Amino acid sequence: MNISYQLPMAADSNSTDILAIANSPFLWVCAIGVFLVIVVQSVIYMKAASKAAPHIGMTPQELKTSFRAGAISAIGPSLAVVMVAVALLTIFGTPAVLVRIGLIGSVSYETAAAAIAAKTAGAELGGPTYTQAVFGLALAAMSLGGAMWMIATLVLTPLLKKGDSALRKVNPAIMMVVPGAAMVAAFMVLGIGELPKSWIHVVAFLSSAGIMAILMVIANKVKRPWIKEWALGIAIILSLAITYFATRL
Repeated sequence: MNISYQLPMAADSNSTDILAIANSPFLWVCAIGVFLVIVVQSVIYMKAASKAAPHIGMTPQELKTSFRAGAISAIGPSLAVVMVAVALLTIFGTPAVLVRIGLIGSVSYETAAAAIAAKTAGAELGGPTYTQAVFGLALAAMSLGGAMWMIATLVLTPLLKKGDSALRKVNPAIMMVVPGAAMVAAFMVLGIGELPKSWIHVVAFLSSAGIMAILMVIANKVKRPWIKEWALGIAIILSLAITYFATRL
């Protein structure tokens, strides 16, 4: 599909004025389209939950409480995404950040995919060699990778469900350990990969991990589940503050 006529006149593959095309109307239309799809999906899921609730003995008040709890619990994890998204606005532009990082995908994956794509073109994200052409390549890499996640989910979910059922028959406790262990391993790999960069990265890693652990202990001790939901955002803000003061020493 030829979309060159939809891009602003400032579009120039060799230009480093990324925001001239990163905030183009065409990308805004795409971003709004994704938002609309997610809103429609959310409405469909909420209606389905409302219809299914009476069949499992859930009252309308309990259903409202669960919706409210879900909305509140989403605030904490969203803080981390917002903070990273703001930092990436100058690199990817608002529409791309809203879609690729704010709604779909992982911050760590999206930035890694974009960095790898830029490197293949001999450029660096946000650097003097980061041209509009490289931006287009990075955005394509992020979008295609995100699409593969969705396709893989559709294909692999039924297969994994069969494996889940088979493992539960052998030992139900296995599926309580495996998902948690996989998440811990994934985040540890991402975190450890940052440690060799500088001692500041080490401070950020250790302080955020320590704060997160303390918050989890406090949540269990005082029996306040909401602390767990806010823990990620709190850990990020406090670790950033600690890292900032560490750089001033």
